[in-house]
Parts: sequence; C-alpha cells; structure tokens
Amino acid sequence: MSTERPRIRACLFDMDGLLINSEEIYTEVTNSILADHGKPSLPWHIKADLQGLPGPAASARFLEWSQLPYTPDELFALTSAKQKTKWKSTVPMPGATKLLNTLVEKKVPIALATSSHHANYLLKTAHLQEMFDLFGQHRVTGDDERVPKGRGKPKPDIWLVALKSLNDELLKSGDIDTPIKPEETLVFEDGIPGVEGAKAAGCQVIWVPDPRILDVVKHKKDTIIGSSGEILTSLEELDLSKYGL
Repeated sequence: MSTERPRIRACLFDMDGLLINSEEIYTEVTNSILADHGKPSLPWHIKADLQGLPGPAASARFLEWSQLPYTPDELFALTSAKQKTKWKSTVPMPGATKLLNTLVEKKVPIALATSSHHANYLLKTAHLQEMFDLFGQHRVTGDDERVPKGRGKPKPDIWLVALKSLNDELLKSGDIDTPIKPEETLVFEDGIPGVEGAKAAGCQVIWVPDPRILDVVKHKKDTIIGSSGEILTSLEELDLSKYGL
C-alpha cells in the first residue's frame, strides 16, 4: 500500500459473499429455477454482473439473459420464497468473524452496507447475532430510506450513508474531532458493483471475489480495483498493518 494514502479511520463491510456464504444460496436457488425450465446453470460471467445488485435490479438483469417467462417482480417473489427456507443455514466466511472482532477490539469504527432488504437481512443473520451485533446501529440495508430509490450499488450512496452513520455518532459522542472522510475509509466487498460504488464514493477498497468470478474477469481485474486497494482470495489473507490498523 502506498504511504501517500490517508490512514484508515473506519471500515465498511458488504455482507453477502463477503461476511456470510449467502451468495452460494443465491446461486443454488437460481440454478434450480433454471433447471425447472430446462436451462443450463448460471454462467459465472452473468453471476459477476448480478452479484451485489439490489434484488429487483438483479432480477431484471437475470431475465434479460435467461428469457424465463416471468416479470422481474414475479421472479423476485419466486426466488425470495425459495431462499427463505435456506437463510437459516448461512455461515460466516473464513476470517470474517475474527476480522470484525479484531477491529472492534482496536476501536476501529465499523458499519455494514448490504444490498439485501431488511427482511432478508434479518432472515440471513438471526442465528448469527453475536457477529452482526458488532455493528451496533450502523447497519444499512438495500431498502433503507436513507438510500435514495434507484441509487443502490454500483452507485456510491449506500457506502456514504454507512459512513455518515458512523460520523454522526462519533462526532456527537466526542470520540472524533473531525469527520472521517471517504478516503480514510476501507471498504470490504466481494461483488464488482460494490467495488465500483466504493471507488465512486472515494473509499479505499479490499476486493475479495469468488475465485470463479475472478477467473472470468481476470483480463480486467486491475481496472476493476484500480489504484484504490487490493485483491484478496480470502479475508484471512488481510494484513491490517498495511492499512495502519
């Protein structure tokens, strides 16, 4: 990491595929619906486009490719019903719990910014509250009223809302004298839309993509991450000292 970058004062986290293995469930359900219609499994270049998008936007993009006989709303309802029975089986991704606990112990402010709607967030995390309680009140979901409609990832808004949540509390409590700037913030994300949104917000980024997606986009991976951060294959690889943490 360049020594010219500002020191990190806060960390923001995506959830699906980054902190918990819910992306595997999304893929499993999608492939079951495709199989019901005699179609092959979802290719990873399409998965890369869908990952991290808000549900309705992902449904529209998926239907454009698959040509299944549903409206975006119908597909969203169908997949949501199938997923609902599986969310209680989510587990933390390797290194996720340890990283969050380490940051909290070091008194580094953290916030969650997930495209999942609040109801789905609760279903996915109800059995993992010890982990997600570490975020306190700083949890922004895809249907949060603070995020303008149509401004989900890859727009920067959800990251900026999460950072504002931290700043509002820290300034009020007197724990900081000056607001934490986006460039002093480290975003953790597995999806390309989320990386693009974090870069647009002006944040530094740790990109932890599924290896199969990274293989699909390997010819443009350096363009995707740019000069804003680094690519890891797992959160377990993170060297906090590189970021002054």
